[in-house]
Amino acid sequence: MSDVSDLSSVADAMPWQDRVDRACAQACEAIAPTWPLDRAIAVNPHWQRIGMPVLEVAARMAVLADIRVFPPRALLAQAWRDGRITAQDLTQALADLPAAAARLDVAACVHALSEPGHTPRLPLLIDVLDDDAQRHRRLSWRQAITHQVSQTCAAYFDQDQADWQPERSHGLYAFWRDTLVHDQGIGVLMGLPTLGRAVGQLPATREDAESWALRQLGLPEDVWADYLEAVLLSVNGWASWCAYLGWQARLAGGHDPHLRDLLAIRLAWGAILLATKDDASTRHAFAALQSRWREAPAVLDDARARLRVDEVWQLALDVSWQRRLAQQLQQPAVAGHQAAPMVQAAFCIDVRSEPMRRALEAECPEVQTLGVAGFFGLPVAYTSLGSAERRPQLPGLLAPAIDVHDAIDAAPDQASPSPDQTERARQARQRHWAITSPWQAASHWPGAAYSFVEAAGVAYLGPLLRWLHPTRGERARDDLSGLPVRYRPVCRPALAGLSLAEQVDLAGRVLQGMGMPPSASPLPLAPLVVLVGHGSQSHNNAHAAALDCGACCGQTGEVNARVLARLLNDSAVRDGLAQRGSRIPPATRFVAALHNTTTDDIEAFDTDLLPAHALAAWQALVPRWQRASDRVRQERAPSLGLIQGQPLTARQLHKQLQRRANDGAQTRPEWGLAGNAAFVIAPRWRTQHANLAGRSFLHDYDPACDPDGSWLTQLITAPMLVTHWINWQYHASTCDPDRLGSGNKVLHNVVGGHLGVFEGNGGDLRIGLSRQSLHDGQRWVHDPVRLTVVIDAPADRIDAIVAAHEPVRHLVAQGWLHLWRFEGAQLQRRTQTGWAEVMLG
Repeated sequence: MSDVSDLSSVADAMPWQDRVDRACAQACEAIAPTWPLDRAIAVNPHWQRIGMPVLEVAARMAVLADIRVFPPRALLAQAWRDGRITAQDLTQALADLPAAAARLDVAACVHALSEPGHTPRLPLLIDVLDDDAQRHRRLSWRQAITHQVSQTCAAYFDQDQADWQPERSHGLYAFWRDTLVHDQGIGVLMGLPTLGRAVGQLPATREDAESWALRQLGLPEDVWADYLEAVLLSVNGWASWCAYLGWQARLAGGHDPHLRDLLAIRLAWGAILLATKDDASTRHAFAALQSRWREAPAVLDDARARLRVDEVWQLALDVSWQRRLAQQLQQPAVAGHQAAPMVQAAFCIDVRSEPMRRALEAECPEVQTLGVAGFFGLPVAYTSLGSAERRPQLPGLLAPAIDVHDAIDAAPDQASPSPDQTERARQARQRHWAITSPWQAASHWPGAAYSFVEAAGVAYLGPLLRWLHPTRGERARDDLSGLPVRYRPVCRPALAGLSLAEQVDLAGRVLQGMGMPPSASPLPLAPLVVLVGHGSQSHNNAHAAALDCGACCGQTGEVNARVLARLLNDSAVRDGLAQRGSRIPPATRFVAALHNTTTDDIEAFDTDLLPAHALAAWQALVPRWQRASDRVRQERAPSLGLIQGQPLTARQLHKQLQRRANDGAQTRPEWGLAGNAAFVIAPRWRTQHANLAGRSFLHDYDPACDPDGSWLTQLITAPMLVTHWINWQYHASTCDPDRLGSGNKVLHNVVGGHLGVFEGNGGDLRIGLSRQSLHDGQRWVHDPVRLTVVIDAPADRIDAIVAAHEPVRHLVAQGWLHLWRFEGAQLQRRTQTGWAEVMLG
């Protein structure tokens, strides 16, 4: 299966351990990372495989792990019956896939929907050994081993939840080996009373275990890497967690061994079973394993052939959405802003911002909205007052380079804070935490989930009543938790350790990323510029961070927006920018705000720092923005089931959404980024007339302000990759919710404080989105279409950027996203041979 034919002579000459090491490394490189719950970002679970066509990845995942990459046929059949996919869409898809069209037509594609389309999986050693006469009288060995490995990993990696911590100094493999040697119950659970003797044969090191297990298997060397990848996919949740640790280590210039340790553990388990059962049935099963894996290339060829029809249906589903998108984008538009705006509102490009931008523009025509990257170009890590935790506030593709710390800072018309006020606030907060921590620690004991409320008695009655009877409380803010009330209004995040010159550099890069190059002086800025981040609000929700932001390490945009507003309002920074050719108009002031995406409220920060004219402009905007929020709530309400029968008034609907945000039993506080399907990189006038239904990321870009293409390069190589990750997390969680989604949210148990969740009390660590984030109980809310990226830029400039950056080149060439561009009022799409007009009827 792996392409090693041209390296066979080299491989034969390599020492055995080097060959083992190469195969193990190749398998580990195929696993994408998953971020912890408190820093959750959306990830394409196939990210490490984007160098292959989507069809090839679909075939490999089916054969190696029974993972589905294309949409389930039942979902497609429903779309066909509903008329969302038409015969015209299928015809277009077949025309774009000549290899599929050679053996399929529309009728054959429709007939395939009535067939299960199952592709047989190649077995692992534990699978063939599990197929014996006793298999119905015990837990399957695959389940038992997954459970044992998962519980071991949960104990090893937990640093926040359990009060007792294990010895980790010798690594994961050594910890597992020691655990297994002393675990007398696992053999009974698996129906193998002699397991203890076999465990004694375990090599002492990971390297020896890899070599020992591969020798035991006796598989052809050209399938080693594929077999090892299948082994990792059998514990894909923990493999993804270990891949995250490796990702973070590489960002810091280091290396992390945990994924290799996990591979050795999971591989060694099969060899242990082989050593435990030495009988005729075992030898027969072992021979069957070797026979099946010798047939692996033919099995993969068969999978490709079976899945071609699914590839056609995937493209037809994409085309059905693209038809609507093209109709919206090709409506007549008026270029440019008609008058100088009085207010500019710069929103994160999150799809939930698109309805708010439309509503605000409708209510306030004098407001110009902009779409910018949600972390506002600040590569920062934030440490709240009194805490030692350094929290990244930027996309996971990047490492933070700048620190932000809280400080007590009075408003201009107040007495300046004394030098020790920040220290007094820090001490007060730490005293509060010291009092509350022992109480909270009571829930960290084994079994506490069931006994804590009973033990607490009436002392827990208040929190329990609030949980059962949600109020309309405001969004909780971690940066204010435990801080005395007198300090809260003046506790503000601030850049730490940057010289004035470095601050000016940072401000210049941010402004350029907003489409304001240094040559423009004065910069085209309104008297009031609102920097609008976003964050969600939910209660009792392990995946709350995933709703805050799909990209910026699961954090809201509050810190970044507040820091940037302070930076751009600073007179010394402005003077430095002016000296470099970027003069901010003297009257312009920046204010930070947050869009609460659950309730659609807008919250402003640090308005006490604004001069009188800017404060008056903000206060005049507030009631009109509230009406815009009412518009958005009305638009969102049907999808949340809040308008049934008689319509609700704006006030009633707002109250319902506030209660929903504070309801501890609410499994769907909002839909997050469900429905995401497009990313438009273009001036706002290209989309301002269109209702994109909250399905599109919108980043403002004017090619006239980017003569050398550097701005577009940043957008294609950073925000576009992030939106692709978001798109494919939703896609994968919909297409295979059992293996690439996190299952039923009601059954979730948090592992290690923030590592992830189990569905129930064990099994593998679950990754991806819960079913409730994608399905409303009757239908799928998210359509698993691939992202369509639409750029307003010359074709040769786009081509040059794509060619120069390998990940982008793979995404385009291998079918992981669709690339379009504006050509005047028309649209063109990128094909394997160049650009062609979009013709969707």
